[in-house]
Amino acid sequence: MELTFRTATPAERLYSASQSMQLKGQTGCVGHLRAGTGMDAQGFLKTWQSHRQDLDTEEFQAEFESVLNALVGDGQYGGFLKSRDAMRDFCQEHPESGFNDGFAFGFRADTVQYSYLIRLQPYKGEENLFIYCYRRDWLDRHMKQAEKGIRFINPHYEEKFRIMDGDKIRVRRFDGHQSDYVCRYIDDYHVEVGDGWDNLYHICQFAEMMERNGNSVIPLRSSLPVVCYGKVPEKRAIVMFERGFDGYRSASFATKGRTSQKLVDELNGELGVTKAQAAAMLAGAMRGWADPAADPKNYNEQGQPIKPRNRDRSDAR
Repeated sequence: MELTFRTATPAERLYSASQSMQLKGQTGCVGHLRAGTGMDAQGFLKTWQSHRQDLDTEEFQAEFESVLNALVGDGQYGGFLKSRDAMRDFCQEHPESGFNDGFAFGFRADTVQYSYLIRLQPYKGEENLFIYCYRRDWLDRHMKQAEKGIRFINPHYEEKFRIMDGDKIRVRRFDGHQSDYVCRYIDDYHVEVGDGWDNLYHICQFAEMMERNGNSVIPLRSSLPVVCYGKVPEKRAIVMFERGFDGYRSASFATKGRTSQKLVDELNGELGVTKAQAAAMLAGAMRGWADPAADPKNYNEQGQPIKPRNRDRSDAR
């Protein structure tokens, strides 16, 4: 059996957790294994749940058993399934795999026919292991399509903005209340909004429902920081912007009276905020979060807008 093993990408981590019926079908999710250790933390108590009986064949189960044996005993894969201690040590050696504020670690193993998305939670009192099993060709095909992002439109099919698969939107209701929802790509015309039983929408259906109810929708892009520092022309002091909120709030407590752009860059640097992100946060807070200027991909490393490429004559016709 040929097996490759690596850290999961942020997009792949989405598939190391439970999926909706729509996504299970499109990605060829065979089933998943979950496991936790006993009181001695040596060895795992495993439970298998099948999702597609037509894919959960004897051939698959034989391969899956070989994969598990390799992850336990083959040193080239770290041996992290020997015990919870071995899992903890393995995760500490691969900090780049961490997500959910470091409480989970994601990996992907591939054979010729199947992909295994692995989530490790090496802490006492939790289920420590989840392995979601997919038909590799189905999963890769769906993820390639999802790279296009999720479109949000108005009822006239005019695009308002796009978000990455797994990002959130904020629905602002007519009465002032607001709610945030994780969105998942189904196909170019369908989206899952939140995790309820009735969360599948055609993108035009969702737009019409928002308009009918007097609601507005903004993106909460994961490519943006939660907060950052900045300057606005009408205020001499440095201010703070918060993702998804209009305007700004005072940051005088952190600036000690200094207002230079250099200080803004230093403060954002301490937060790990790039100049492109800071420029997008300023635009979002002042011009609206659905504005293209509120997306950091539209700026260069210096925080300057990237000029759109000129169309050639054939495109212009």
